[in-house]
Amino acid sequence: MRVFVTGASGFVGPAVVQELIGAGHQVLGLARSDASAKALADAGAQIHRGDLEDLDSLRSGAANSDGVIHTAFIHDFSKFKENCAIDARAIETLGDVLAGSERPLIVTSGMAFIAPGHLATEDMGPSSASPSPRVSEQVAERLSARGVRTSSVRLPPSVHGDGDHGFVPMLINIAREKGASAYFGDGLNRWPAAHRLDVARLYRLVLEHGSADIRYHASAEQGVAFREIAEVIGRHLNLPVVSKSPTEATDHFGWFAGFAAMDAPASSDWTQQQLGWRPTRSGLIPDLDHVRYFGG
Repeated sequence: MRVFVTGASGFVGPAVVQELIGAGHQVLGLARSDASAKALADAGAQIHRGDLEDLDSLRSGAANSDGVIHTAFIHDFSKFKENCAIDARAIETLGDVLAGSERPLIVTSGMAFIAPGHLATEDMGPSSASPSPRVSEQVAERLSARGVRTSSVRLPPSVHGDGDHGFVPMLINIAREKGASAYFGDGLNRWPAAHRLDVARLYRLVLEHGSADIRYHASAEQGVAFREIAEVIGRHLNLPVVSKSPTEATDHFGWFAGFAAMDAPASSDWTQQQLGWRPTRSGLIPDLDHVRYFGG
């Protein structure tokens, strides 16, 4: 297949590109800069210049493909609501091109707010009580009703591995700034996690064998206690590991406090059974317990 991949030069996207090419697919990768284009060319992908706000580039990329994997998202949390709207328009644009063609559109969403405090499963739809303005799944569902062959890959709060610039590095930076590695209360709130290479393999399996209008979970670990994450960070930075009350945590974590407090365990049992996906890479704690996360 010739697959159009957005976010092809981000964090998860390059692993998806490598996974697809390794399986014999051709990749058309969205690149917004010369550096991104060079990285994609070096990986063996074809280059398609554009970005998420260039809707014409998205249309032409989708039109020249046998399927689309949408991993791109603008991770600027100071403009999170605006970036969620950009994501929704991008998905709608891609879907408009693919409508009625049976060519798959795989979108990316999160699992953090599906069932707070309870084990999230693939049969659970997006929560109407979610505080997140990201609506990628809801857009995909509307497209499905219009004849687009959509499916969703839900990512955990921590997709880790080489080049990680997500939530865990943010926690490391906060600990450095505040002089302590902190957690809420008893620190037993849970984050699901997965290695980026395991996640990339799941995207390929969904492309090749996935069903339409289905949600898949990329959680290799159902839930890692947040205190364990804080303890590894504290050990590597030689900082105290401390518990914070809700009021203290707001001061310590700032805008990130809601993410640090979330208890969002998620199962991928059904996904593994349906697709034969078996995560084989290191877990979050062994991966985090490595100097590369701390500038070594």
